[in-house]
Amino acid sequence: MRISVIGCGYLGAVHAAAMTQLGHDVVGVDIDEAKVEALAAGRAPFYEPGLSDLLTGALTTGRLRFTTDLAEIAGARVHFVCVGTPQKRGEFAADLKYVDAAFAAVLPHLSDGDLLVGKSTVPVGTAERLAVDLTGSGATLVWNPEFLREGLAVQDTLHPNRLVYGVPAGMPGENATAVLNEVYAAPLADGVPLVVTDYATAELVKVAANSFLATKISFINAMAELCEATGADVTGLAEAIGYDERIGRKFLNAGLGFGGGCLPKDIRAFMARAGELGVDQALSFLREVDSINMRRRVRMVDLAREVCNGSIVGRRIAVLGAAFKPNSDDVRDSPALSVAAQMQLQGAHVVVTDPQAIDNARLKWPDLTFAETAQDAATGADVVLLATEWEQYRELDPVQLATVVREKRILDGRNVLDPEAWRAAGWTYRALGRR
Repeated sequence: MRISVIGCGYLGAVHAAAMTQLGHDVVGVDIDEAKVEALAAGRAPFYEPGLSDLLTGALTTGRLRFTTDLAEIAGARVHFVCVGTPQKRGEFAADLKYVDAAFAAVLPHLSDGDLLVGKSTVPVGTAERLAVDLTGSGATLVWNPEFLREGLAVQDTLHPNRLVYGVPAGMPGENATAVLNEVYAAPLADGVPLVVTDYATAELVKVAANSFLATKISFINAMAELCEATGADVTGLAEAIGYDERIGRKFLNAGLGFGGGCLPKDIRAFMARAGELGVDQALSFLREVDSINMRRRVRMVDLAREVCNGSIVGRRIAVLGAAFKPNSDDVRDSPALSVAAQMQLQGAHVVVTDPQAIDNARLKWPDLTFAETAQDAATGADVVLLATEWEQYRELDPVQLATVVREKRILDGRNVLDPEAWRAAGWTYRALGRR
């Protein structure tokens, strides 16, 4: 099948390359000339494990190409819209200007029988509104939300844990379902669960899933606050309640909390949309979820101050990690950088390192100092903070690292280190929610 992908950012670039792996011919379209040039040369404009190899292989076969000319989508049967929906400046609501612009630009190029597939995360009601604009075009709108995890996006696209189609009622929906089943024939043949539903439910699936995940993360961080007040250990608590199959152990890791370009802005947009619909009380708990998450960052700065005998002024602090999560170079709303910047503003000399995100971090926080390696960052440090749980930071040798620091103080911002091993090497070990 011939497919077009409109918007070749994080979602679109991965989706375009993965669709060729499923056997389709794909043209990716973006207005950013530099991005298109990089993708056409097989260079991913961001770090995502496995994507560069996937791009190179797809381009070699001739089944994938990138362009800035939207007219080249003509002849494609299915058109995926994968543009961003950032948070509006000064508001909680999602900014739909890129979605609206993409749909308006695509409309003149659609043919009778085409399928226009929205993958962007949008407020409920958006698809119904956009479907009206397609009236008379002969095309059908479907909403097919994405569920990508940064660092695992290629795997999640090729081997999703579920597929969701939001389709119109009647024959248009049946035809659209049949066409999308052709697109996703390979994963469906592998037994991937499929949910075919209406527009509103499909739109809600993504934001509901992200809100549930954010709530689970903030719940264990709220328990960490209680553990600190009572002398309990949040890791033991998480392990014990995680054995309950109704709860599960995943994402019960207390620490600096969540960040990135999805969870924070999605739960805020969800609250904003609920307010527009007159049901804001239904999601009022998400305000506390957001608040708990942000408090963790402040608490980590407080913890650094505690281990430095009440003041971080003039102290050298090594921050291991700048990306919001490992296996990514995404620094949007990064807890690691937020903490680093707060400590710098309070008088500390902060040195940040990250395996992939230094360039992006430097653009966002040019006043911070950056180092290429954990060893360089920690040299002469009064405190070392593990802020992003990259594998190489989790496996640091406390004995070796002790040879370069000024003071042996380690703050485990993700609760992933072995406290006994670090203490045995002479370090003062502290973590959120632990004694």
